[in-house]
Amino acid sequence: MPILDGREQERQGLMETANLMAVSARTAPKSGGVDDILTAVVTGAEVEALAADMEKLAAERKIERWSLQAGEIRGSEVIVLIGVRGTKKYATNCGACGYPSCDDFEKAQKKPGQDFDGPTCIFKALDLGIAVCSAAKTASLLNADNRIFYRIGAAARRLNYLPGASIIMGIPLSSKGKNPYFSRL
Repeated sequence: MPILDGREQERQGLMETANLMAVSARTAPKSGGVDDILTAVVTGAEVEALAADMEKLAAERKIERWSLQAGEIRGSEVIVLIGVRGTKKYATNCGACGYPSCDDFEKAQKKPGQDFDGPTCIFKALDLGIAVCSAAKTASLLNADNRIFYRIGAAARRLNYLPGASIIMGIPLSSKGKNPYFSRL
């Protein structure tokens, strides 16, 4: 029987975990059963591109935390992106988007904000939160180091890694002796 290298097995395990996280996001409950969730799995050079863009954002905004988090994700084997088409309407006329009706919301000009597009339907934002938490739960159940990052999503959006998503969150994965995403200085 051959001896399999443990580090390679861990890498493969993280890829399998990422795939299962995408399934968790897809099968998470959605408002009215309408699925506007988008997912992607990022590996290799694209992980470095995300980290580099986070560093650019840090310099542009003069926010050092963005650079520190770029360093945290740089060593990630894989990153799961989960986004939503949040500028689509959900027919309840709740007004949480700032418009009196879903029809008014749908007619409103959609425009880019600093990191994401808006206005956003609150139900689509809730769907994103449920999908992201479902994916993070899957990673946790499989004992993979993970954390939900807003800043990864902002960089992924600038890099157009998830076309069609108006909001994106990122979940990096690693298998280290200590979770690198919760090292606070």
